[in-house]
Amino acid sequence: MIVAMKQVSLLVLDKYKDESLAELRKMGLLHVKYMNSAKSSHTELLEVKIEDIEKALLIISGYPLENKKQASSDQGRLSSYAAQIVALSRQRQRCVQSQEDIKGKISWYETWGEFSLDKLKELRNQAVYVRLYRCNKRELQGLRKNKAVEVIKRKGNDYYIALISLDEKEKINLAEFIPPETDIRQLRNESRIIENKISSIDNILRQKAGLRNGFNEYLNYLKKSLDFNKVKAGMQQAEELVCLQGFMPTGETGKLVKLSEKKGWAYLIREPGNPREVPTLIKNPRWLRIIDPVFKFMGTLPGYDEPDVSFTFLLFLGLFFALLIGDAGYGLIFLLATYLIRKKASQLPAQPFILMYVLSLATVIWGAASGTWFGFEQIARLPFLRSVVVSDLNSFIASNQYFMMYLCFIIGAVHLTIAHITLALRIINSIKALAEFGWILIIWSLFFVVGKVVLGRALYEYTGIIFSLGAILVLLFSNPGKNILKGIAVTLGNLPLRVISSFSDIVSYLRLFAVGYASVAVAGSFNAMASRIGFHNIAATFISAFILFLGHGLNIILGLMAVIVHGIRLNMLEFSTHLGMQWSGFEYKPFKE
Repeated sequence: MIVAMKQVSLLVLDKYKDESLAELRKMGLLHVKYMNSAKSSHTELLEVKIEDIEKALLIISGYPLENKKQASSDQGRLSSYAAQIVALSRQRQRCVQSQEDIKGKISWYETWGEFSLDKLKELRNQAVYVRLYRCNKRELQGLRKNKAVEVIKRKGNDYYIALISLDEKEKINLAEFIPPETDIRQLRNESRIIENKISSIDNILRQKAGLRNGFNEYLNYLKKSLDFNKVKAGMQQAEELVCLQGFMPTGETGKLVKLSEKKGWAYLIREPGNPREVPTLIKNPRWLRIIDPVFKFMGTLPGYDEPDVSFTFLLFLGLFFALLIGDAGYGLIFLLATYLIRKKASQLPAQPFILMYVLSLATVIWGAASGTWFGFEQIARLPFLRSVVVSDLNSFIASNQYFMMYLCFIIGAVHLTIAHITLALRIINSIKALAEFGWILIIWSLFFVVGKVVLGRALYEYTGIIFSLGAILVLLFSNPGKNILKGIAVTLGNLPLRVISSFSDIVSYLRLFAVGYASVAVAGSFNAMASRIGFHNIAATFISAFILFLGHGLNIILGLMAVIVHGIRLNMLEFSTHLGMQWSGFEYKPFKE
């Protein structure tokens, strides 16, 4: 449920604004709406300090703590330590880059062999020119006929040669290898110096790793100070008064009234003027909050004036997950993996794990009903498991594919119907609600048409009547107003495209069957491969086990990807489009300690 908000305006004396902001932060309920730019010279300075501290923390996090007891330092010196760490890190990066360049030059000598650059210069001064090339045996034979070439070394089919000439312009039509400008001994010496520099920097940074706790505490202080000063900069000032605006839950406004009367603030509490400016706060029962990690993963939040679809999203995500994975064996693996990870990571939030338990259990139930256990039909024939298989859902009966496709279309029609019912209930006091009921009739008439077009089912005689009645309701009540003909004309312009889109939306639920059936087929194929090899000896057993592990592992990964691509899409796109949701919300973040 999206919590109702009130828009709040506060007036306080300028000389008391710091004290007032401190009290508001202590209360921790007001989501601030900036009336001015939240930037100032002070906030910019704080942002620079925060950036330096975060960089320093990232740098020293790569070094182990030599002592469990971490060093403490006053906040006044931490900024300079952070700047020093960042500077040292940049210096180390330059050293590493120089070391890579030197290693590249040394590797040139390792390829061509060590020789003196001074000797080459002496020969050049005496008008003897040496050029280096690489060629194959056939090229070498051709060169030796009219060129003075010497083989320096041979590596496989490659010959490393030197062309010796008295003519500076004489060359070979091959890629020339230019020697480095620095002698090998000098390069090695430079490499040792740089290595020592890197080691020295690493020692300093390793010592600074003990400042982690101090940096973290200072970072929290800086962020808190930045938040405070942004709110301060964002206030509107008029002579001796300053004004602050924001939003807070309707049920909490009494606390603000008491605090305002106690502190002598002037306040105005009213309904929000623009819903797009209001943050979204969702409060659901504990059992429903397990869907929250999915919304956080997607970074989506309904707008303040949009419906909360947490329950519908959870319900259908569980159904889609079960259909797309479609295998009870995989569901058991998910249950076991979730349990083991939860046991190892008990400090993590429980919601994602509970969600995975629910989704995994749904998969086990669906897989058992469809007789799918790791793609082995024989497992489903065991006495107990055989009794829970629903004949029409059995994955190994080819004729059931028709029914499964039809079931997917039913799921799609129901899902989209819920969207329009939800929208109708939100505007139930308006005649526009009749247009939503008209869309429900259109969806079900299109459902019958889909059955005819895709599955060849008989088209009911009353399909046209249902569609016509729905279209009339949509035309009459989608855009009601004084000029009814104008409203009908506006609706009529969009109606054909929306009908076609609704038709394709229902068809798109066929992906649930397609992916689920493909998963069964892939599992069966790998099972068949392993069965052909058999388990009659150690080698065959190892190969077969590897095939089963690889095949089912790949199938599980593809299934999980399908849940993200298809399962979440049907909720976020098809369903949300019919509901008119744009997911335009932003999180309620109160100004607090």
